[in-house]
Amino acid sequence: MDRMDYRILTELQQDGRLSLTELAERVGLSTSPCHRRVRALEKAGVITGYRAQIDASQLGYEFAAIVFVTMREGDHQAVTRFEQAVADIPHVLSAQRLFGDPDYMLHVVTRDLPAFQKLYDERLSAMPGVHRLTSTLVMKTLVPERGLPLPS
Repeated sequence: MDRMDYRILTELQQDGRLSLTELAERVGLSTSPCHRRVRALEKAGVITGYRAQIDASQLGYEFAAIVFVTMREGDHQAVTRFEQAVADIPHVLSAQRLFGDPDYMLHVVTRDLPAFQKLYDERLSAMPGVHRLTSTLVMKTLVPERGLPLPS
């Protein structure tokens, strides 16, 4: 990757809806070379997709929590079953496996506290291999999801 690739990535992180013509103008390339670079970045797996950022509260998701999960066992089979179960819960917006204790951190949204309680009781606590769940409520999002810091 060179400086031009980073410039392209910077522009696309700020606005993934840019047309190739607009992108090429912003980074100082003609359209064809810009298009080739974007396709190469996609093919290499650097660009993994494009999506809209949606305000959760505008769709009624007013409740956010971070759920820490401690597993009963850490063997490959238990981890695989748990991770498959987490991937099947659409209210889990992101999930990270951690070193140490706890084992996982889940970012969860629901419409309200009763909906979270139901999700917690029926889905989260029923996931395979779970020893303990600890939740903390999100009071305010200070830094929303943003792009990676890229060299200029």
